[in-house]
Amino acid sequence: MTGALTTRMTAIEIQTPGGPEVLVPAERPVPAPSAGEVLIQVSAAGVNRPDVLQRLGGYPPPPGASDIPGLEIAGRVIALGPDAAGINLGDQVTALVTGGGYAEYCTAPAAQCLPYPKGLSPVEAAAIPETFFTVWTNVFDRGQLMAGESFLVHGGSSGIGTTAIQLAKAMGARVFATAGSADKCRACEDLGAERAINYREEDFVAVIKDATGAGVDVILDMVGGDYIQRNIKALAPDGRLCYIAFLGGSKAEVDFLPLMLKRLTVTGSTLRARDVAFKGAIAENLRATVWPLIEAGRIKPVVHKTFPLAQAAEAHRLMESSTHIGKIVLTVADG
Repeated sequence: MTGALTTRMTAIEIQTPGGPEVLVPAERPVPAPSAGEVLIQVSAAGVNRPDVLQRLGGYPPPPGASDIPGLEIAGRVIALGPDAAGINLGDQVTALVTGGGYAEYCTAPAAQCLPYPKGLSPVEAAAIPETFFTVWTNVFDRGQLMAGESFLVHGGSSGIGTTAIQLAKAMGARVFATAGSADKCRACEDLGAERAINYREEDFVAVIKDATGAGVDVILDMVGGDYIQRNIKALAPDGRLCYIAFLGGSKAEVDFLPLMLKRLTVTGSTLRARDVAFKGAIAENLRATVWPLIEAGRIKPVVHKTFPLAQAAEAHRLMESSTHIGKIVLTVADG
């Protein structure tokens, strides 16, 4: 291992499963990078729904992962583990991690690190990995969304939603989104959605059929529950339905006959437990295809609000209120 190290750091611990108040600052040893890893002095860390689920006790870290929450970071590389290829000491990188992001220092596989896109701040860079990796693998790898096709994302004003709208639009798709207020719908349309549907006032199935005739080609859903059957109705022939969460429940009574009649594909995935090689391949796709779009100003992470690391509990309260548009980010150190 190379690079100067300190030995102790401040991190946010989950004292016990529960509400935001269980997130408390604590002193921890600075982790050492293993083979293929780097140690990053964290400047900023993104806050995501899986962090909330972990805090509640419903999404434990995979074996070997840190118990500290936080799945995406940005900062400066200060140490290299053995065989950490392609990364140099002092590099400013953003990284997808399996945990440990709510801390002053965090290890990350070198393969899952990417340089800051030119022109972005550490806060903006930290808002990229979790949503961009997730959207890319589900919408474009699994969902096979192509230019000229139509796309619907539920939760359009969330971090996932704001990312999906921009990426799908940049790739040449017609984009639709659902959101829960007029302001959120307006934000979705400002980001590139052709039509944002207020799910509290409109039936998205009817609006989609009206706008497209046959339905959309790909749907990205994190709601589940009674949306499952409605999504099937909203898909065009040969459509693809991609699941990344079930905030409204994972069980529903479903008529699967339309899957046969319309030749539909239903798929789902989780990312956290996938291996480094899989995530590294996504990182390379993002570097080649998406980074130029960010650097050209065609796509930009949407950051709603930042909080100091010690106020992680307040960040989670905001996340659970669902009043935000885009990402919530913890600031850790200057960088």
